[in-house]
Amino acid sequence: MGIINKTNYKILTFRHLCTVVLVGLVAINLSCSSTKCVPEGQYLLKGNSVVNVEAQDGKGFKASQLVPYMRQNPNSRWFSVLNIPLYIYNLSGSDSTKWSNRMLRRLGEAPVVYDSLEMRKTCLEMQNAMHSFGYFDASVTSETKNKGRKCVVEYKVWPGRKYKIDSVRYDIEDDSIRVLLDERMHRRWGLKRGMDFSSANLDAERKRISQTLNDLGYYKFNKDFIHYEADSTGKQGSVDVVLHLMKYRASNNSQETNHKKYIVGDISYRSNDGTTIPIRPRVLENNTSIKKGKPFSSADLQKTYNNFSQLQAVRFTSIRFDERPDTSLLDCNVFVSTRKPNTISFQPEGTNTAGDFGAAASLTFTNNNIFRGSEQLSIQLRGAYEAITGLEGYQNKNYNEYNVETKLSFPRIIAPFVSGRLNNIASMRSELLVSYNLQNRPEFHRRVFTSAWRYYWKSTNGRYSYRFDFMDLNYVHMPWISATFKKEYLDDVSNRNSILRYNYEDLFILKTGLNFAYTKSSHAVRANFELGGNLLNGISRVLNLKKNADGQYTLFNIAYAQYVKGDFDFIQLVEFDSKNTLALHFGMGIAYPYGNSNILPFEKRYFSGGANSVRGWNVRELGPGKFKGTDGRIDFINQTGDMKLDLNMELRTYLFWKFNGALFVDAGNIWTLKNYKDQPGGQFKIDEFYKQIAVAYGLGIRLNFDYFVMRFDLGMKAINPAYYNKRDHFPIANPRFGRDSSFHFAVGLPF
Repeated sequence: MGIINKTNYKILTFRHLCTVVLVGLVAINLSCSSTKCVPEGQYLLKGNSVVNVEAQDGKGFKASQLVPYMRQNPNSRWFSVLNIPLYIYNLSGSDSTKWSNRMLRRLGEAPVVYDSLEMRKTCLEMQNAMHSFGYFDASVTSETKNKGRKCVVEYKVWPGRKYKIDSVRYDIEDDSIRVLLDERMHRRWGLKRGMDFSSANLDAERKRISQTLNDLGYYKFNKDFIHYEADSTGKQGSVDVVLHLMKYRASNNSQETNHKKYIVGDISYRSNDGTTIPIRPRVLENNTSIKKGKPFSSADLQKTYNNFSQLQAVRFTSIRFDERPDTSLLDCNVFVSTRKPNTISFQPEGTNTAGDFGAAASLTFTNNNIFRGSEQLSIQLRGAYEAITGLEGYQNKNYNEYNVETKLSFPRIIAPFVSGRLNNIASMRSELLVSYNLQNRPEFHRRVFTSAWRYYWKSTNGRYSYRFDFMDLNYVHMPWISATFKKEYLDDVSNRNSILRYNYEDLFILKTGLNFAYTKSSHAVRANFELGGNLLNGISRVLNLKKNADGQYTLFNIAYAQYVKGDFDFIQLVEFDSKNTLALHFGMGIAYPYGNSNILPFEKRYFSGGANSVRGWNVRELGPGKFKGTDGRIDFINQTGDMKLDLNMELRTYLFWKFNGALFVDAGNIWTLKNYKDQPGGQFKIDEFYKQIAVAYGLGIRLNFDYFVMRFDLGMKAINPAYYNKRDHFPIANPRFGRDSSFHFAVGLPF
């Protein structure tokens, strides 16, 4: 008997796993007919499609716009390919009293049986939709193709001519409103000649006029007071439009009158639970955009709701207007429901760093109304312990960490020369943060003091958010370093590592930064920019302070960092159907030390690999460039860089119950901007960097509990830029567990 090679064993193990998964899916597919549960004489809906068959005027119409109007869709598929939910359902028996059959039916999906009535309703709804788009001559038919006990439905669309607006006339019966709109909307009327005659354009004008009048005091006006008259007689594809704005009528039997313009009267604040509101009256007034004596405005009403929603002490707000009889005054009543003033939370954690297991726990106290102005004070205490093994020549000590962090948040901007009006423009708040972190390891002791003053604000629609770090100070102090560690890595001339040494010295970091985020349903953009050390450097130069032996300015005999850093992320979601989405991510960052620094501080350097990066590598195991780590004890320092690139593609699918699945491909790496001798092959070069992009692929399982997502990802290396031979360069051809795989557990989606 020959000796089994360990490497071959790992290769076979991975291939066997893939084979087992593939055979399992095929077995489910073949174990029963997809039409097993379809009643006799009926058909399983296998697919449907919409096609535009018009060759002339309708050629510009996209048939995909009609997909949402389909009343019947075929069974869902995992990753848009595998019809597993239907086959799981078909594995069940007809006896519903058996637990196994009920479970299979809950996990699976019942077959979608073709319904001719639903097909006819779909044709009618599509045709009505075409009319609303401006295609009044459109027609929709359907054709069914049967094969065995399955069928495919094709909807054929004849759009015809698209109608345009020829002339527009505004008939406003209320004279005061006509004069007002002429002043406000002169030359800016929404309907114009040549526009598409569509329900979207017509309804948009109704909403625009209604919104304008609501903001000018017309409290009872709504878009139902506006209707249209259209005439296409004798015209080829064009329509004459008349917009009628009617007078006010309380009911069908009431007499018509002019619309009344309302003025805000008294404003009062009341508690929903009948008690006194525990917030200072001035704070309530400052967050109320509705003002006494001014015309009613729906925009001010929405701003008030937005402002109160940002108050940490407020749980719920409702606003009611009462009309004073025989007047045009509206009294405003603001009802406020507040949260419990104090909360305490406890959160345990489990940690695993390179096989060293540990535990951590945090205790947080929060007061949501510390100064009766909805200021929030939070104090967090955190402790961590980790059993460290495998360190030779060090004292037999484990890792201990203790952290205290205090935050004080104000629901307004606190700054000199800032008026109260600025706080009403958008949702704004100020935050003061102070923390102290104590770390004791066998190799060193580390103390980090952090203090920051920040501003946060959002746009009125909530899509744009900003954070301005006015001043962020970090002081790193190294009170003790092991003699063994110091001898081997810091003082030994033959083994001296400049990056390592720099990050084990006392350091000041004083930075200013701006963070921007834009979110929408289908995409998101995030950007961050920060400058460190410029203020201190300017003061040092003005005062002509002396430099130390390394040519650096110091503060209290401690060198401070000086650098510039920028990050950018873009996320795009492409929805194939309600259960399958493609997520795309592009991220890059670059930082450069200058002036008082030759090397970036460790906290500001980039790393690659891990649950949110290139998932075929563990965190801080990839890069920079084609650098290969040689000392596991300090590679976490060397495998950092000044520049980062991430490219991710993830196909997400709903599986069953709370389970979702994902197939992903990741690419990226980090690089240094300078040529450091301790990181050979790590410098970014324009003609070589693309050859050093690492690629990984893998499979993920997600547990979606609505409030949070637990994620398990198995990543495999595909292209490894740090290789010794061709076999190591392309592990996708010779995949091996352990060396070429990485398992990740995380909370939340990767991007």
